[in-house]
Amino acid sequence: MPNKILVTYASRLGSTAGVAQAIGKTLMENGAEVEVRRMEDVTDLSPYRAVVAGSAIRGKQWLPEAMQFMQNHQAALRQKPFAAFLVCMTLAMKNGENYRPHVASFLDPVRALVKPVSTGLFAGVLDIKRVPSFSDRLKFRMSVLFGVWKEGDHRDWNAIHEWAAGLGSLLQ
Repeated sequence: MPNKILVTYASRLGSTAGVAQAIGKTLMENGAEVEVRRMEDVTDLSPYRAVVAGSAIRGKQWLPEAMQFMQNHQAALRQKPFAAFLVCMTLAMKNGENYRPHVASFLDPVRALVKPVSTGLFAGVLDIKRVPSFSDRLKFRMSVLFGVWKEGDHRDWNAIHEWAAGLGSLLQ
């Protein structure tokens, strides 16, 4: 029986990749054998005893490739312990914690496919110069100007490590 845990992710600008790496590192520090891979690079789940999957949020949804991963591997994921996480800038807004229940609902399409043993909700990074679309950059600049967000790294590393540390027994 395989003993490795897969931590897999879909990311646009690297923030979610960083969260996935931190989750993998925490699981390893707690004695697990872990592999961290982009979802696009995963074709077979048989080498893993458990899966942790996460995605950046765009338009209140997991990225399309992340949902495709879930659909492609739904049967295999239902046979293993599975945890899900998301990275969403809504949590970095002023009073972002008030939006947690709303942000948690972004995982409903994932939960409809596979029931996670745990879910993690994390804020991301706002680096406006890395946003590819001019109109989106303009919207973010206006939002920053009006105090909706602040630019910078809003990931709460302690919360990420704490969530990952709590996964150990759930992924057995």
